[in-house]
Amino acid sequence: MMGTCRKIPKTWSHWICALYSTSALCIFYFSIPTLKFFCSFLPMEKCSLKSSMMLNLDNRIDAKLDLLSRQDVQTCTSWKAPIIWQGMFDPNEYDQEHKSQGSSVALTVFAVGRYLDVYLKDFLYSSEQHFMLGLPVTYYVFTDTPEKVPNIKLNPQRSLKIIKVERHKRWQDISMMRMKSISQLIESDIRNHSTHVFCFDVDQLFTGRFGSEALGDSVALLHAHYYRLPRWLFTYDQNPKSNAYLEMGDFYYHAAVFGGSWRSVKALADACHRSIMEDKQNNVEALWHDESHLNKYFWLHKPSRILSPEYCWDANLGSRSDIRVRRLMWAPKYYNKLRIS
Repeated sequence: MMGTCRKIPKTWSHWICALYSTSALCIFYFSIPTLKFFCSFLPMEKCSLKSSMMLNLDNRIDAKLDLLSRQDVQTCTSWKAPIIWQGMFDPNEYDQEHKSQGSSVALTVFAVGRYLDVYLKDFLYSSEQHFMLGLPVTYYVFTDTPEKVPNIKLNPQRSLKIIKVERHKRWQDISMMRMKSISQLIESDIRNHSTHVFCFDVDQLFTGRFGSEALGDSVALLHAHYYRLPRWLFTYDQNPKSNAYLEMGDFYYHAAVFGGSWRSVKALADACHRSIMEDKQNNVEALWHDESHLNKYFWLHKPSRILSPEYCWDANLGSRSDIRVRRLMWAPKYYNKLRIS
């Protein structure tokens, strides 16, 4: 490294050495917690659009997004999709627009095994305080023990349906096979009742507005642990034998939250399920299971809307100036006790 720096003009050497040093430190990002704070200062790319009128609009209200209000973060993508951050939008305008459009939302969540006991009640209760308030919402709880689903008092225009599913022997299979279940449910029920679908992991807690500004045709979420890291550190599946193989993508997306119109979510779920089953036939398992397949899908089919890490934050990352509101938080993880081997 030092030899490389000596070959570069002195005016640039200090900056390039600093960049190399930063990248090297980020290699240990996940093994040395104190470096997470250091890596949070890495700059994000900037939105190249001068006006939200230049976006490929999901909704007409998107034309009022203030892309320049957040100079500290990236507010749009190279394919002209918005990245939603606090301060870019007027929540009341979004709510009024979606009410006038007759938008309605299906929320799917899997609570299998002890995950139901530990997480589901708090997830549902917090959702009633913060998720898509003012819009019709139907909860679809997938579980192997329907009798244990808690009785939560729901707000007007909100309902809950329970779908019994098989409990697989391995948690990895539970994670991957949810795509098939989501697709089947959209075909049999959701498409007849809801305009949009959001799919969540159950080990999360709503702590702030998760509102209609998140609705779009195809919605992905920036992973809180990766959104400021260089792309070469993203943990895409690097096995060429897997359908999830991806050498380099746009962003690293978190499978804990994804959504969109029911048609788009069904297309995603069908594609991921096909890829997972083909891998199984070839005795291949993607690095991060359904999340690896989801990242490959969003590389091939760009999301029309991206949610910032405000929409799924990990408290272990600490406080950051760019995270002005925490809308959904990771709940404490007890993998050793809850996951099936």
